[in-house]
Amino acid sequence: MPVFAANLSMMFNEWEFLDRFKAAADSGFTAVEFLFPYAYAPDEIAKRLAAAGLTQALFNLPPGDWDKGERGLACLQGREEEFKASVQKALPYARATGVKRLHLMSGHGDRSDAATRERFVSALRHACAAAAPLGIDILVEPINGRDMPGYFMNDFGFAASLVQSLALPNLKLQYDIYHRQILHGDVMKSLEALMPMIGHVQTASVPKRNEPGTGELDDMRIFRHLDALGYAGFVGCEYRPAGHTRDGLSWMQNL
Repeated sequence: MPVFAANLSMMFNEWEFLDRFKAAADSGFTAVEFLFPYAYAPDEIAKRLAAAGLTQALFNLPPGDWDKGERGLACLQGREEEFKASVQKALPYARATGVKRLHLMSGHGDRSDAATRERFVSALRHACAAAAPLGIDILVEPINGRDMPGYFMNDFGFAASLVQSLALPNLKLQYDIYHRQILHGDVMKSLEALMPMIGHVQTASVPKRNEPGTGELDDMRIFRHLDALGYAGFVGCEYRPAGHTRDGLSWMQNL
């Protein structure tokens, strides 16, 4: 089975953030991911990882002003320098944690607008160039419009075409099973088709975004399919526990 990474932004919310690392390790996880580490010093995050014996699988580049609804800077007009600064802000955290994958959030924008597309491509090129010396992949993730209306990166075909056409060695696709099912369906076949460019996988049940095995998909079959396809990366558990986090971990016993 894949290596599952607890998403500490969504799971283990019964603990303060810095205490969630130990809580995840004590619950059987060997890896973690989260949205953003920037409220804490890089060394503090690294210390918690090391103490818990965890691997950092993924985190996101700074998103802009999250509290005001911003969901990334990469395609936003007039925010180009702020985006470049956000990449530099993330790199010390990447060095401290040893993470090898950073998710670049696109921001809200019109995918049909040529100038917006060009800003996004330019941002991708910049981030990939900055991350390459550290051996870090930059990931793009299609996100469904039900959860994030108006988000620029909202289509798997568009994301795949960008990864393929830009041909940057450290540009990969972040495949979220939950978002894929809502956007397009056809999870099993699309995993087969897109596997060569997938750099990270995430899971949650559809439609409620709770624990695997509680929705419309056969999540355990999907995990076995990932094994059959030779996927050797992490599967991030980016779900909202239906109750107490630990009470909902019985799905891991069915692997």
